[in-house]
Amino acid sequence: MAGKILLEVVTPEKLLLSQEVDEVIAPGSEGEFGVLPGHCHLLSSLRIGELRYKNQDAWHYMSILWGYAEVTPSKVTVMAEIAEKAEDIDVGRAQQAVEKAEQRLQAGGLPSEVKEAQISLEKARLRKKIADRAKKSGHA
Repeated sequence: MAGKILLEVVTPEKLLLSQEVDEVIAPGSEGEFGVLPGHCHLLSSLRIGELRYKNQDAWHYMSILWGYAEVTPSKVTVMAEIAEKAEDIDVGRAQQAVEKAEQRLQAGGLPSEVKEAQISLEKARLRKKIADRAKKSGHA
């Protein structure tokens, strides 16, 4: 396994990915962090964001909605509340979700409703961005 690191992405429902990769970039709660083979031990919480991983000179993308990442020199385990591969995201549905979330946010309401609308918009924009990026790079 020289030069590779095992990436596993797990959600409460299933093991979404288990693959040897060259590099991982994850959305840590304090900012993005990168992992290469031989990385020191690390435990980080994750925010809503994009997980990128490189395999054989090609980048692949996933949406991550909260969770934790455990890093060892030979493995990255991502335990996410929700995770989705770019190729599984429908760009049209993602665009509709962005528009609906924007409408909810404009409608206003109680502070809790506004916060929920902001989170919905952030998630929808992330999904659309990842789906668009994968489509442009030919991985969708």
